[in-house]
Amino acid sequence: MSKIFVDACLGKETPYTPVWMMRQAGRYLPEYMAVRAEAGNFLNLCHAPEKACEVTLQPVDIVGVDAAILFSDILVIPDEMGMDLSFVKGEGPKFSDPLETQADLDRLIGGEEAASKLTYVYDTIKLIKEQLAEDKALIGFTGAPWTLATYMIEGQGTKTYNICKKMMYSNPELLHNILAKVTEVVKLYMEKQIEAGIDVVQIFDSWASAIEPGKYDEFSWKYMVEIADYLKSKYPDTPIIMFPKGIPAFIEGGLVYGNFDVFGVDWGTPMAMAKEHLGDKYVLQGNMEPCRLYSKEATTACVEAIQDVMGGKRHIFNLGHGILPDVPVENAKHFVSECQRVSGKK
Repeated sequence: MSKIFVDACLGKETPYTPVWMMRQAGRYLPEYMAVRAEAGNFLNLCHAPEKACEVTLQPVDIVGVDAAILFSDILVIPDEMGMDLSFVKGEGPKFSDPLETQADLDRLIGGEEAASKLTYVYDTIKLIKEQLAEDKALIGFTGAPWTLATYMIEGQGTKTYNICKKMMYSNPELLHNILAKVTEVVKLYMEKQIEAGIDVVQIFDSWASAIEPGKYDEFSWKYMVEIADYLKSKYPDTPIIMFPKGIPAFIEGGLVYGNFDVFGVDWGTPMAMAKEHLGDKYVLQGNMEPCRLYSKEATTACVEAIQDVMGGKRHIFNLGHGILPDVPVENAKHFVSECQRVSGKK
């Protein structure tokens, strides 16, 4: 059966513009919070295929989106490479052993050995595919090597990125070694996700805006393109979405290139500008400001404005970043129904 989301990713004509939301399987849903409470903590939930499957499917059933996105976390990769990951309540993810030297990197496992340890992710995908409606797509994902490396070097989330950026300028060889090792794991991890049954790949570069434009290709984008090239060489029909957050200057500067299908536009980038520079080469995804979900009126106004720019062609509706935990569920449903309404679904 044809999947409208996959067709849209490939630039095909669709009866309406499909819609999904980043972080749609998350804390705004009471049903998600109930399953998470049963799991005990976030990491336990990621490691439990049946529970991860359940929360992946919730927004498809409750909110009515056109695609499910695998419930997991980008940091399961460095965790299985041998770093000590924990999620601290109120503080987010932390590594007790951040990378400082080549010796620290050398102690981590890589390649096939690391990718093969993520069996709970592949088991989750197989369970989802058994239960997901045939006309709904399943999105798999990974963090970009740069975003993963920032956590691995800083040891936690950061607002300044001063430790990893100090490495960028004072020891670029070590940073490239870290990025290269992570890239090899990501390639195989995404390949195994595709083999397990995902329909579309999204690569998140959440911390793209931390890098100055003149350094972005060298330390992030080229590694993302390398991953896309690897996957396209083996799975040419599997759509790939690139989502680098906070890079309007890079778009205008012509720094976006590569063998992928969809470019995710964040909410800080004007959709018209993204269309002008990228719309002929890539399908565009996005880009409503997530806080508009607090108001149905503001949501409708933005959905209509995006539709006016894109005209229902070569476009996927989404937020310009993840849905926030305190958004009312009925407002998320309103967003989905408005996207379908304005783009032609009766």
